[in-house]
Amino acid sequence: MTAIASGIPAPVSGGKPPAGARIGWALTDMRMMTWRYLTHWMRLPAGIVFSTIQPVMFVLLFRYVFGGAIHPPGVNYVNYLMPGIILQTAAFGSVGTAIGLAEDSSSGMLDRFRSLPMARSAVLVGRVAADTVRNVFVVALIIGVGYAVGFRFSNGVAAALGVVALALLVGIAFAFISASIGLSMKNVEAVQSLGLIWMFPLTFASSAFVPVATMPGGLRWFAQHQPVTKFVDALRDLSLGSQVTGQSAWHDTWVSLIWIAVIAGVFGPIAVRAYRRAS
Repeated sequence: MTAIASGIPAPVSGGKPPAGARIGWALTDMRMMTWRYLTHWMRLPAGIVFSTIQPVMFVLLFRYVFGGAIHPPGVNYVNYLMPGIILQTAAFGSVGTAIGLAEDSSSGMLDRFRSLPMARSAVLVGRVAADTVRNVFVVALIIGVGYAVGFRFSNGVAAALGVVALALLVGIAFAFISASIGLSMKNVEAVQSLGLIWMFPLTFASSAFVPVATMPGGLRWFAQHQPVTKFVDALRDLSLGSQVTGQSAWHDTWVSLIWIAVIAGVFGPIAVRAYRRAS
């Protein structure tokens, strides 16, 4: 079906098509699934509102409710806060991956996809790609809101683009975790409840909103060594020129990239296995 719709001739039965043709069909399938999920998101006003209003509320609440009580050393709070909000926005955006795949699984749509002559990777890759495109929009919106309340990049345009790119990579890595949850649980209500629960301890028990040094001993140790702190420190170094953490932006960025590779390397195969078993 996909091969016919895309204008590429279907492979002849009994013979294995060339590798180039198989790659072309797979890329076409992925593109079509990405467009399907993007179209579905754009046609649901509630989804658009939820994905934009929630991070805006976080910016305003932390900026004006908690900002007067939190004084990180060497930088004003809004500049300290925004890298954490950007990271949180990209991470929380991955919840849509879990919910969307759970809906497809519970409705029988995944069974229909598997019955079609399409690449098995198209559904998972298309879902993650669509959520990444959505994250681009939401992260850009949050940066605009941050500028409206006083945030400024102070390390150049290239570093600012690096902030966006790194946040999107974190969102992709977390999307594989969410995909594993959505395909394993299948129940949409349960996925909606669990989708954010595992992220709250990671984001709030980190350097995203307050300096790690202000936390009690055991919690401080956890915050210092968990990946979200590394991600936020890298974003903050890129945004502010290493004024806060004392590490070079390259050091924290490389550590973050290693964490991203580990998360994707572990949960990517788990998500693929869960997709094969989903029914």
